[in-house]
Amino acid sequence: MKKLPQSLQQKLQLRKQNHALRQLPVANDLIDFSSNDYLGFAQSESIFNQTHQYLIDHNIKINGATGSRLLSGNHHLYNSSEEFIAQFHQAESALIFNSGYDANVGFFASVPQRNDVILYDELCHASIRDGIQMSKAKSYKFQHNDLNDLESIITRCQTELVEVYIITESVFSMDGDSPNLEQLVQLSQKYNCFLVLDEAHALGVFGDSGEGLIQYHGLQDTIFARIVTFGKGLGCHGAAILGSAELKSYLVNFARSFIYTTGLSPHSVATIVVAYQHLQTEKKAINQLKTNIQFFNQHKIQLGLKPLFVYSKSAIQCAIIPGNEKVKSIALQLQQNGFDVKPILSPTVPEGQERLRFCIHSYNTAKEISEVLKLLASLVF
Repeated sequence: MKKLPQSLQQKLQLRKQNHALRQLPVANDLIDFSSNDYLGFAQSESIFNQTHQYLIDHNIKINGATGSRLLSGNHHLYNSSEEFIAQFHQAESALIFNSGYDANVGFFASVPQRNDVILYDELCHASIRDGIQMSKAKSYKFQHNDLNDLESIITRCQTELVEVYIITESVFSMDGDSPNLEQLVQLSQKYNCFLVLDEAHALGVFGDSGEGLIQYHGLQDTIFARIVTFGKGLGCHGAAILGSAELKSYLVNFARSFIYTTGLSPHSVATIVVAYQHLQTEKKAINQLKTNIQFFNQHKIQLGLKPLFVYSKSAIQCAIIPGNEKVKSIALQLQQNGFDVKPILSPTVPEGQERLRFCIHSYNTAKEISEVLKLLASLVF
């Protein structure tokens, strides 16, 4: 078989030298502090069984026609599911995409136009940045959660002929922290900007029924577009963009990651609906997750670990341990003691900001949380 080009071999070698080579993880039986399955929905036998029953009750063939939703893939289940999701999120409409990546790329590559300006938080997810790179609009990043920096950029670039889009996340995937959403809304309204929020890591975590951080603060009517991803708290595939009916129509016509791809299968769409129904009826998991997040935060203070961690009230808790080699070594020792905690290396995060990323779940016990933090304290102090 023909070898990899020399230039690509050199890039791989550089990653190895920097202790940053990515490799696919092997499935394990360690205590889960790494997955995004915050509520345990991905492993729920009840959701699995109810999805099958949902398809039977609605006379839906599992092996229905596949293709782009603009051709043969738009099963009637999509329409009822999108109406259900929009109602749940108190939005005018919802449009399902195959993944959060597809939703972000499709939105940012198609909605902001050539004469528009995109202002995005410097720590926004790679899918957002990839979509922005594909856009014809000008783009500028602002300092993480710094609304003063954002306002100064707005005042420099805003003209009567320019639409300004402000892009950020309600919960950041690599830090677990959040912007001041009320002030962010006020700022966007002051300058008549279009505010777009990625709620990937807020869905299932915040709100009485896991609606997300926007609805938790009652701000859903002030946001131009929300991106909700189902591969985290809902434990299944897909994502949706929430907004006006006009926005949905625009995306159906111009979002290439929606138009030129095979739609999700009826089984996948039914799983999304059933998972949402569980958010409404199974409050025990949501409440237990909130209890576990609170316990984690309290225990890290008791052990003197708070200075290591990024401030977060979400299910994502990150301990900054600079240096790829060092953070990998500590992660390995945690794993050898039975805890699946992953190191996040540069260049995924900026150099010097390498970290251990703890994901808290409803099914983690107080004993597990206590033991993993005690072990961490013994390794860093």
